[in-house]
Amino acid sequence: METEMIDFKKCTIGIELGSTRIKAVLIDENYIPAASGDYEWENQLADGIWTYSLSDVHTGIQTCFAHLKEDVRNKFGVSLTEAGAIGISGMMHGYLPFDKEGRQLADFRTWRNTITGEAAAELTKLFGFNIPQRWSIAHLYQAMLNGEAHVNDIARLTTLAGYIHYRLTGQHIMGIGEASGMFPIDSGKLDYDERMIKLFDSLAEEKGYDLKLREILPEVLSAGENAGTLTAEGAAFLDPQGDLTAGIPLCPCEGDAGTGMTATNSVRAHTGNVSAGTSDFAMIVTDKPLGVHREIDMVTTPSGLPVAMVHCNNCTSDINAWVGLFYEFAQTLGASITKGELFSLLFKKALEGSHDGGGIVSFNYYSGEGVTDFDEGRPLIIRQPDSRLTLADFMRTQLMSALATLKIGMDILTERENVKIDRLYGHGGFFKTPEVGQRILSAAVNAPVSVMETAGEGGPYGMALLASFMLKKNGETLEDFLDKKVFASAQVKTLIAQNDEIEGFSAFLERYKKALSVERTAVEVL
Repeated sequence: METEMIDFKKCTIGIELGSTRIKAVLIDENYIPAASGDYEWENQLADGIWTYSLSDVHTGIQTCFAHLKEDVRNKFGVSLTEAGAIGISGMMHGYLPFDKEGRQLADFRTWRNTITGEAAAELTKLFGFNIPQRWSIAHLYQAMLNGEAHVNDIARLTTLAGYIHYRLTGQHIMGIGEASGMFPIDSGKLDYDERMIKLFDSLAEEKGYDLKLREILPEVLSAGENAGTLTAEGAAFLDPQGDLTAGIPLCPCEGDAGTGMTATNSVRAHTGNVSAGTSDFAMIVTDKPLGVHREIDMVTTPSGLPVAMVHCNNCTSDINAWVGLFYEFAQTLGASITKGELFSLLFKKALEGSHDGGGIVSFNYYSGEGVTDFDEGRPLIIRQPDSRLTLADFMRTQLMSALATLKIGMDILTERENVKIDRLYGHGGFFKTPEVGQRILSAAVNAPVSVMETAGEGGPYGMALLASFMLKKNGETLEDFLDKKVFASAQVKTLIAQNDEIEGFSAFLERYKKALSVERTAVEVL
């Protein structure tokens, strides 16, 4: 693409702060990724809390944007000074409280923490609605139960995406999908559930707190609405080099669940997607209310439709650790291979393994796991003396382990709630190697799985699409915009696992469930 062929005012930028990588994507007027930048980072376990410092957040997003600018200059020979719109996304949930002066009152408590069990259980009972431990409201109420002094000073409670959006625009605003991970949403009114708001305010008063949720939670906006403009201070924050101009409109910030749905065209009822990276989750858009299940979150699409979400804290972290070990071994041997090439090689090797993993059981629990009721985790490999320990079986077990907890939650939707799924898309790093992750997921869910050519771009691409929707919607719904304008001619690859692969995954899962007691013992003694 030549320099004069791109008009940055017709382009949009999506930036997503993910668990291990912050990534920015610039898409052109035809919704095709034109440039990107990223920054790798990792959470820290500090005083028993999984967190990122705000200084790391600032450094990460600024470095990521600088890399996007560098890619733009390398490809188009010009500086990135403007865009049609910008959208910010991040890891959903968590706890980021600020006082009226904008001071951070407590360390950022991420989605990964499982420290709010008492609060989550009480709120679930009070609301008659499942409140998972990682939700912002669970963290807030747990802080009340703990008697944490900072609660009385909270003037603004937000998420990581909401924090960055505020830094860029000065607006305490949030997209409805992201907001649905803070507090339950009424999809009919496209706002927080007023009955539950009143119940919580009364509960807070009983506990001695003078706090009103409406005053501290972000304003809720739906996809397509304008959520402010880039201020001069915001431009200087995102681009300290000073090239980016103020005045660029921003769409409502969203969570990584909503951007994943958008990136895979899974926002219409009966569609679904599985996002698989550091964590993994399945999002199924429903057309009916569901019963209360501890394993199932009810959130929304970016336009407010109800979504059943199965969220698992652990997915690829253990795979990444083992690939790191194999990479170190390769370097010791003097082998010339990149880590990316090694990932692809080992993923492909998994398809040569026994369909049930050869009798090996693996737990990828780096942290607690709500679906299986673990507050902590211990990565674990178990095998019987006669189990085959081959590289292929080992890698297939690792990939099946990454999806095992997700499968347990998905079974509740399909078997107990009879949720209909017409389309299921996969996206995220787990699906980067062609066919492999897709085939393992199909074996797990016993259904066809599709992957789009943009699957590797994932969330930031979906965020850029939401920014484009704000600019170009012309009265149409998000569902129609994606169907008719963005994905009408998209290249989609669909496959379904063979019966013996499906049976193999089922056999692995039965061993996995039986061995959960071993994992529980490991947590107790190690």
